[in-house]
This record gives sequence, C-alpha cells and structure tokens, in this order.
Amino acid sequence: MEDIKNRIEAILFTVGRPITFEELASLCSIGSVGIVRDALQQLVEDYKNRNGALTIMLDNNVVSLNIKKDYLYLTTKLLSESELDKSTQETLALIAYKNPALQSEIIKMRGNGAYDHIAKLKELEFITSEKSGRTRRLKLTSKFYDYFDVVEDKLQQKFNEVNKQPDTQEVLEIVAEEK
Repeated sequence: MEDIKNRIEAILFTVGRPITFEELASLCSIGSVGIVRDALQQLVEDYKNRNGALTIMLDNNVVSLNIKKDYLYLTTKLLSESELDKSTQETLALIAYKNPALQSEIIKMRGNGAYDHIAKLKELEFITSEKSGRTRRLKLTSKFYDYFDVVEDKLQQKFNEVNKQPDTQEVLEIVAEEK
C-alpha cells in the first residue's frame, strides 16, 4: 500500500490540479478505483498527522494536493512575480506542441492577446520567428530546452505518445513532467 500511496502522491504533485479517482487510477496504473480510494484515505490521514504545509483535499470523486491556508501568503508573492503568466505559458505550450508553429495559427487558437505573449516569449528568447509568407514561423530556441531542462527529441516523443490532440493543460503537464 505504501508504494501505491507514493505513486498517488507523485501524480498529485505533478498534475497540480484536481483530478478524478478514475484518472488517478489510470495514471498510477492501478486497475481498481477502490484501491485508489483506500490509499487516498490513508494518505489524507498521513498528511493530517504531518506537521507540514501541504494537505490533500477530497471532494466527492475528486482529489487535489493543496497548500494549507496558513501558508498561502508565501506563495501569493511568488506567483505574482513569475516570469510568465498563465496565458503566456499556455501560448508557449501550444508553440512547443506544434514546433514549428505558424503565428497565424497560434493567434487563431489563442486570440489577439497571443501577440503580446509571442512578443514576451521572443524577448525572453524562448522562441524565434522568421517570415513565412504573410505570417511568421515560430520555433523553440535552445534556451527553451535548457530552461525547462527538456531534450528536444524526448519532448516530441512525449507529444507523439498522446493519442488525441492534447489540450493546453496536457501540454503543460508533459513539459513539466520532463523538467
């Protein structure tokens, strides 16, 4: 049971969002949702007995790993000072998925705000652009791969393993998983 609890904890930490018991069982390669539910109950108790800053929240069939309210003030400052806001990260994730990507496609998918995201990403040297007809071709730079500690071939391999076209959150998770 300890190994199952450790796998669940690793998945909860990695996804960083609420996740269903079924999805958690699938990601942990556990065939029984009941086993996941039992392990989660034990993990919740473990976290309650720890004198730490994290807690596990259960709500019906959904679970998430969260920061205890007493420590949220510490993260608020960090999150507001992040180099890339969430929407810029999502634009970067889409560019990484399509690499190379046409700027016109990114704008079509992300909206006009993506022009600002692209400018910021170019300023930070995560992407380059070159003229391609009436639009621009966006490519990831070596700084992107160094910064996120991702090997180019492995990133593309992870994207290719996804059966369907992933949503932005899945792309972010793949990039974070490689980090």
